[in-house]
Amino acid sequence: MKIKRPFGLLAIVFYKAFVASLLTVTAIAIFLTLKNFEGLQDFAESYELEGKSGIITWLLEKVLNIDPKTLRFSAIGTAIYASVTAIEAVGLWFEKRWAHILVLVLVGISIPPEIYELIQGISPLKLIVFIVNIAVFWYLFHTFPRHKTDVKAE
Repeated sequence: MKIKRPFGLLAIVFYKAFVASLLTVTAIAIFLTLKNFEGLQDFAESYELEGKSGIITWLLEKVLNIDPKTLRFSAIGTAIYASVTAIEAVGLWFEKRWAHILVLVLVGISIPPEIYELIQGISPLKLIVFIVNIAVFWYLFHTFPRHKTDVKAE
């Protein structure tokens, strides 16, 4: 039996799956950076960065100025967040009530910091993320699953 899911729910599931994928790739990249931290330091010292790609120079400078303990904490945090986001996507796919609650809570608590960030300075990415999160929260709040009352009067 094929289950017909609402378009809004499918959009949220794919959004969450996309975010989980990006976070997973980010966590793996950070873990690989940690594993090869000394090699990156040696590379940065021996490689002539003048006239080379600006993004490589910027990235190396940023990464090498971060304490390895901070990188490790960031990698673990990113991996955990990726896992939670993937769990949200799977739960929403199967239309589980707990997934709706989880997403509502996590998106709901992220909105005030996003507002603060927008007040500090608007960027297109911040604005897009804020609008998407407001839309996700609104949709899930208004389509929140209701308990079925199958209790028979005795």
